[in-house]
Amino acid sequence: MKILLTGSAGFIGFHVSRYLLERGDEVHSIDNVNDYYDVQLKEDRLAQLTPYERFHIDREDIADRETMAALFSRIQPERVVHLAAQAGVRYSIENPYAYIDANIQGTLNVLEGCRHNRVEHLVFASSSSVYGANTAMPFSIHQNVDHPLSLYAASKKANELMAHTYSNLYGLPATGLRFFTVYGPWGRPDMSLFLFTRNIFAGKPIDVFNNGQHQRDFTYIDDIVEGVVRTLDKIPQGNPDWRGEAPDPGTSFAPFRLYNIGNHSPVELMTFIELIEHYTGRKAEKNFLPLQPGDVPATYADVEDLARDVDYSPGTPVETGIERFVQWYKDYYKVS
Repeated sequence: MKILLTGSAGFIGFHVSRYLLERGDEVHSIDNVNDYYDVQLKEDRLAQLTPYERFHIDREDIADRETMAALFSRIQPERVVHLAAQAGVRYSIENPYAYIDANIQGTLNVLEGCRHNRVEHLVFASSSSVYGANTAMPFSIHQNVDHPLSLYAASKKANELMAHTYSNLYGLPATGLRFFTVYGPWGRPDMSLFLFTRNIFAGKPIDVFNNGQHQRDFTYIDDIVEGVVRTLDKIPQGNPDWRGEAPDPGTSFAPFRLYNIGNHSPVELMTFIELIEHYTGRKAEKNFLPLQPGDVPATYADVEDLARDVDYSPGTPVETGIERFVQWYKDYYKVS
């Protein structure tokens, strides 16, 4: 297929792009390669993709309306995978405008491009952060998510609402994917596994928030890619059983679906750190800190709907995932 993918220089976008290219799809990407984190890492990801003849990259900003309209018109994609976004819960407190520009305006530009160019299916990234103040575990797509705890979470919830509106008004098939703490090789330097590994190898202390009492549904990148591609290949239909008197947040009368993509197996943060120590062969000096504004103490994904609809089955134990990441880190940064 001819696929427009936003964010191919990003962690998830890079891996999804490579998978699609390997199976023979044509991937047209847009990414502004911004400096939210190490630009060289983003460039090195892109360097892995550029040898593929079917890979094309436009270094533009998804928040630019005219650029996006022209891009859609030129490419005429059959399907769209929208992964570009301003990420980070804590950074959304420091720089809220970045989230409005990239996540709200950028997503609107993607939706308009899909609307005006007869795109068959839009798959877009949401986040487990939308569950906010919810405490009933595991988190289910059928739960109400009206109490976000950060602007990042609010922007992702807004993306879901915006996409549903376009599904309703214009019949655009759209699938939103709530990612749960993605980790693995080529990961983001602002995420815990990367931060911990870097500081441990450098002999620096690691900041352990919530005094180490976090639980996270850490999900290995290969399992995330599997979920993205499987949903991309399944165009959603309206749910004939949906009723307005008892609205189901996870489905719709419109061709719109939401799914969790998680490992369905939360891990204590201290256990996660112990595994990093094991595979790095070094002990971490820990700086225990309270829960940070915008953070949630635990995440746990109910993936029953995704398993039922696309036969999704996360298969990477956290021990295997951390071992692979540490080996990649040592190779990439030449750590002995």
